[in-house]
Amino acid sequence: MALALLSAPTQAYILDGEIIRQNGSGMFVKLTTDEPFAVGFDTFDDDNLYGFDEDQNITLVEPIHVDIGGVNGVIPQGSIIASHCVFFDSLSGTQYGFVYFDAPILGIAAFQGTMARTDFLANTSVTYISPELRGLEQGDRVWVDEQDPHKLWVFWAGSSPGDYIRVFTDQSPSALNM
Repeated sequence: MALALLSAPTQAYILDGEIIRQNGSGMFVKLTTDEPFAVGFDTFDDDNLYGFDEDQNITLVEPIHVDIGGVNGVIPQGSIIASHCVFFDSLSGTQYGFVYFDAPILGIAAFQGTMARTDFLANTSVTYISPELRGLEQGDRVWVDEQDPHKLWVFWAGSSPGDYIRVFTDQSPSALNM
């Protein structure tokens, strides 16, 4: 039994999150990708702030472009990264909150084109419905905390279809133990 516990993979890439202020009654929910589910175009329709881990500790064979972060908007070839999806699928709510990761944030794909070009990093059982509608809606903001690069801040209003971003972190210390 002890050996099974030691060899079990840790699933602590997104460590935590919290909604600081909102109109609505949501909370942070970390989804697991063990069972298939779908995201996009109003599949949740609630006030929760969601996150889930996509592929972990991938060595980039080519550079990827990001909308926020990177070095001049690029995470270079050879970087070992972990990919995560963060979203808010409300019909009319607003949120100000954060998601906390186990490794520093390297960059964020915040718009449809950048997300589409990085879909190869998802590698989960999740179905992405209407991928052409992903990204931030007008007026929404996300940023990396200046004092703590593990923390992603969100300030967004949900409407159909919601806000969806992909967050790239440095290699996951938790996944290294797998």
